[in-house]
Amino acid sequence: MPRTYSEKFLLEMHQADPYRAGVQLAKACVKANLPAKYVAEALGVTRMTVYSWFRGKPIRDKNQQVVEVFTEIVEGDMMRGILPANNLQQAKKYIEDMIGKPLKQ
Repeated sequence: MPRTYSEKFLLEMHQADPYRAGVQLAKACVKANLPAKYVAEALGVTRMTVYSWFRGKPIRDKNQQVVEVFTEIVEGDMMRGILPANNLQQAKKYIEDMIGKPLKQ
């Protein structure tokens, strides 16, 4: 079962450069209640990579646009009231619907 975001991580996120795409992704995921594990699977990277981006580390060019689009979709769905997810099951279903396939367990 995915863990929630720690207080330490949340503090670090708010101190990171807000103009970095990964930090914007982090803020959107936290606000939308989407666990890093599900986000990583949707983006085709490891959870460790997602946390690295969340902390402001560089994103490779091949992933940059995908991250930006994913963030825009999540932010748009928050404005439309589709997100935040109320629980892990709802977060998982949201990601599965987004990518069009079931997530691994």
